[in-house]
Amino acid sequence: ERTRDRVPLDWALTQMNLGNALATLGSRESGTARLEEAVTAFRASLEEMTRDRVPLDWARTQMNLGTALQTLGSRESGTARLEEAVTAYRASLEEWTRDRVPLDWARTQMNLGAALRVLGSRESGTARLEEAVTAFRASLEEWTRDRVPLDWAGTQMNLGIALWTLGSRESGTARLEQAVAAYRASLEEWTRDRVPLDWARTQMNLGIALRVLGSRESGTARLEEAVTAYRASLEEMTRDRVPLDWARTQMNLGNALQTLGSRESGTARLEEAVAAYRASLEEMTLDRVPLDWARTQMNLGDGLRALGERESGTARWEAAVAAYESCLSVTASVWPDKWVRNVEGKRDAARAEIARRLAG
Repeated sequence: ERTRDRVPLDWALTQMNLGNALATLGSRESGTARLEEAVTAFRASLEEMTRDRVPLDWARTQMNLGTALQTLGSRESGTARLEEAVTAYRASLEEWTRDRVPLDWARTQMNLGAALRVLGSRESGTARLEEAVTAFRASLEEWTRDRVPLDWAGTQMNLGIALWTLGSRESGTARLEQAVAAYRASLEEWTRDRVPLDWARTQMNLGIALRVLGSRESGTARLEEAVTAYRASLEEMTRDRVPLDWARTQMNLGNALQTLGSRESGTARLEEAVAAYRASLEEMTLDRVPLDWARTQMNLGDGLRALGERESGTARWEAAVAAYESCLSVTASVWPDKWVRNVEGKRDAARAEIARRLAG
C-alpha cells in the first residue's frame, strides 16, 4: 500500500493526482463538492511534497491548488477562495521561476492574472485589475505567438477583459483602446476555423469594448464596428449551441443598435434593437435568469420609448410601460434604490406621455 508512513512522496504524488482528477470532475459539474475534495487532496499532498524536499513538484501542486480554489471562487460571491488562489499562485512562482521553467512560469502568471481579474471585478478599486494586467503582460513575454499561439491568444483575450474592466471605470478611452487591440490580436490566432466558440466569445468581448468606446465618442464608426462584431459572434454562438450566450449577445447587440439609433433620425436601428431584445428574451427567461431577464426588459422599454418619441400614437409607449413593469416586478426588492427609482421614473414618464397623447 502507498501509505504516507511507508512511501511519503508516492503518497503525496497520489494525492496530487487525486486532486487533479477531482478538480477536472468538479469543473464539469455545477456543485462544489468535488472541488472542495480536490483542495483537500492538494493540501494533503503539500504536507509531504514540501518546498525543501521537491521544490518543482511543490510549485506544481501549488499551481493546481490555485486553479481549484479559483474555480471555487468563481462560483461564490465572496473573495476568500480567490484570495487563497492568488496566494497559491504566488507561492508557485517562488520556485517556478522564469529562468528555470519559462512556460510553466508563464502559465502561472496567466492563472494569477485571471484570479486577480475576477477579484478586481468584485471590488470598487483598480489595484487588483492593474496587477492582473501586469501578470498577463508578464505571461506574454514567454507565451509568445510563435511558441504557443493558442495560449498567446487566450492570454490576449484575458488581458483585453482586464483592460476593458479598467477602462469602463475610467472616463478616458486609453484602456478601452488597449482592450480592443488585445481582442484583435487574439483573433489573429483564435480563428473561426480553429476554435469557433473562443472566436465567437472574443468577437462578443470586442463588441462590448467597441460599444463603450462608441458611447463616449460623437461619431458612429465604433458602434458600427460593435454591431459587426456581435453579428459575427452570433454566427457561431448560436441559439442551439449556447442558448444563454446567444441571448446575452443579442442583448448586447440591441444595446449597440439602440445607441446608434438614438444618433440617427430614422427608426430602422431602433426597430432592430427592439427585435434583438425580444430575441434575447426567448432564452433569457424569467425562470432561468430573472435578473438578466429584468435588465433586458428595461433595455427593451428604453428602445420602445425611443421609437415612441418618433411616432404618433401610444402603442410603443404602452409596450414600454409593460416592459418597465416587468423589470420592476423582479428588481424592486433587489436592485439599489437609485436604480429602481430610475426605472420607475421612466415608467411614470411613459404613462404621462400616453395620457398627454390621449388627451390631445
